[in-house]
Amino acid sequence: MNTYHRPLRLNIGFLIGQPIGTNHDFNFDFEEIRLGEDLSLKDFVGTANFSRTPQGLLLQANFQGKLELECVFCLDLSELILDMDFTELYAFNTRSISESGLLVPDNGIIDLELILRDYALLEIPMNPKCKPDCRGLCSQCGQNLNEMDCGHSVEHISSPFSSLESLLKDQIE
Repeated sequence: MNTYHRPLRLNIGFLIGQPIGTNHDFNFDFEEIRLGEDLSLKDFVGTANFSRTPQGLLLQANFQGKLELECVFCLDLSELILDMDFTELYAFNTRSISESGLLVPDNGIIDLELILRDYALLEIPMNPKCKPDCRGLCSQCGQNLNEMDCGHSVEHISSPFSSLESLLKDQIE
């Protein structure tokens, strides 16, 4: 875990009085970082570029980190790489404010933790899989079918749509 208390807290105040078009990169590289109380990313790297515009400070960000998740099919842990690319405007005043409602703080200090957390959460799939062809667990004995076939047959549940299954098989062949 990093030893910095707020590693995503940036002093961007020096850009406020600069000419339009002035920009500055902030680079990040952490073994592990926490975004909020419950989200921890490993191998976190990225760049936050702030550009001075007439309306405010434009943030163009590119971050990447690894998240350990449990597969919904086989329950094994696997790593998911989160790619977060986004652009946001920190407006100088409420007349220039964008949908996100971000304003340049009076003290010139911006903390990217919350906005990065939001973008990271958007990248996490609702049903994470360890691999695209995960076979899951046997419904009878619980064996991880990726490791070994237990020999139990897959039961086909009768449904009103079961007759359509043959049409699907014909299209595949």
